Amino acid sequence: MAICLGTFMLLVDVSIVNVALPQMATDLHSSFTSLQWVVDMYALVLAALLMVVGALGDRLGHRRLYLVGLVVFALASLACGLAPNAGTLIAARAVQGIGGAAMLTSTTSLISAAYQGRDRGTAFGVWGAVSGAAAAVGPVLGGLLTDEIDWRAIFFVNLPIAAVALWMTVRRLTADPGRAGGRLDYPGALCFTVFAASLTYGLIESAGDGWGSATVLGSLGLAVLALIVFVVVESRTADPLLDLSLMRNRSFAGLSLAALLLNAAAFAHLTYTSIWLQSVLNLSPIQAGLVVCPLALASFAVASTSGRFFARMAPQLPIGIGLLLVGAGALMLTAVSSGSGWLVVLPGLIVSGLGVGLAMPVMMSAVMASVPRERAGMASGAVNTGRQLGYALGIVLGTVFARRITSVVTGSGKVPDPQAAASALSGGRAGAVLAQAPADHRAAAEQLVHTAFAAGLDRVYLVAGIIGLVAGAMVLLLVRRSSAPPAWEAPAGTEQVGAAAH
Repeated sequence: MAICLGTFMLLVDVSIVNVALPQMATDLHSSFTSLQWVVDMYALVLAALLMVVGALGDRLGHRRLYLVGLVVFALASLACGLAPNAGTLIAARAVQGIGGAAMLTSTTSLISAAYQGRDRGTAFGVWGAVSGAAAAVGPVLGGLLTDEIDWRAIFFVNLPIAAVALWMTVRRLTADPGRAGGRLDYPGALCFTVFAASLTYGLIESAGDGWGSATVLGSLGLAVLALIVFVVVESRTADPLLDLSLMRNRSFAGLSLAALLLNAAAFAHLTYTSIWLQSVLNLSPIQAGLVVCPLALASFAVASTSGRFFARMAPQLPIGIGLLLVGAGALMLTAVSSGSGWLVVLPGLIVSGLGVGLAMPVMMSAVMASVPRERAGMASGAVNTGRQLGYALGIVLGTVFARRITSVVTGSGKVPDPQAAASALSGGRAGAVLAQAPADHRAAAEQLVHTAFAAGLDRVYLVAGIIGLVAGAMVLLLVRRSSAPPAWEAPAGTEQVGAAAH
C-alpha cells in the first residue's frame, strides 16, 4: 500500500496538470505555450534521472531512497502550490521530478524484494493496476480539483498522500542495506543524463519549432553524441551505471523497448483527446476526465485480478497480447469524425485499458526476474526510463496532430490567417478561433474546427495504433521464460512469476 500510494501520486502528476493549464495561464498572467513546460519539465527531469537514482538505490538501499523521494516530492508540491509566477512553478516541477525519480526507480525493487513466488505476481498486478489507473485518472482528479477548488489544489493534495505513504513506509517496509563497495559511475551518469534530457527537450521543442529548427537539431545531435559516449564509457568501467551485458539478454532488451512503446501507444494520445473533448465538444474538465476513465477502470480490473493467473504463463503471452490490444484500441479510436460525440471513443479506450492491464504488471515482474538481485535498481531504472521516454516520444504525436490540423485549415481557404488559427486550435483555443469568425461565417468556422480536429486525431490514433501492434509483435518474438529461476528468487518448487530468459 505504501508503494502504491507513492506510485499513484507521482504518476498522476504526469497528467493531472493538463486540464488546469488554461486556469494557470490566466492566474499567473502567462501564455498557455510557456506553461506547457509545467507538464514537460516534470517529464524531462524524471526521464533524465531515473538511471542515476536507480544506481544510487542499489548502493544506498531502495527504502532509504524511496523515503527521501517522498520528502522531496512533498516539499516540491508545496512550492508548486504556493508559486507566485510561472518561472517558480516550472522550477518547482523540476524538483518534483527529482523526487519522483527517486520514488519510481525504488518501487519495483521494493516489491521484488518484499514478495516471492505467486505473491510477487499479485503484488505487481496491483502495482500495474495503480500505474495504469494513474495515467487516466489524472485528468479527472485535475478537473475536479480545478473546477471545485483551485488549480493550486492539484499540488496541495499531494501533501496528505505523501504523509500517509511516508508513515506506512517507515512502519511496514523493511530496510534494505544496499550494496557495499564500488562508487557511482559519474561519467556514465553525466552522459546518460545529458542524453535523456537532450532527447526529451528536442522532442518537446519539435512540436512548436519543427524538426528543421536549429534548437531541435542541436538537441537531438547532442543526444546522439551523449549516447555514443555513454556506451563507450560503460564498456570500459568496472562498475557501470548500466551493465551493457543486460542488453545482450533478448528478454531484458525486448521488455525495456516494450515499456517505452507501451506508454507511447496507450497514454500519449490522451492529451489530444482531452483537448478535443474540452475545446471542441465543450465538456468541462471533470466531464472530459470521466470520458477517459474507462481506460483506467478496465486496466485496474484486469491488472488487479490477473497476477496469479498469468504467473503460470510465459511472460511474452500476456505482454504481447496486451500490447496488441493497446494497438487495436488506438486504431478503434480512428472512428472519430467531424460529427462524432464523446461516446465514439469509449470502445477504443476500454480495449486499450484491457491491454494495459494485461501487459504492465507482467512486464515489470518479468524484468525484475530477468536480472540478478544486485542489479534490481539498475534494471528498474532502465525500464522506468524507457517508460518515461515513451511519454516524451508521445510528444511527437503532438507534432503529427499540429501538422495535420495546419494542413486542413490551410487547405480550406476559409480562414484569413490559417497558421495562427491552426496554432490556436492545436493549443486548445477553438473558442477563440470561433469568436473571431464573422457572424455570417460562424457555421462554416465551426464545421472547419470539427473537421480539422477529427483529421488531427485520426492521424494521432493511427500512429499510436501502429506503435502498439509493432511492440506486441516484437515482444512475442523476443521475450522468453527461463528454464531455471535466478538463485535469489523463491526456493526451489515455488513457481516463478514471469521469469524471463537471462
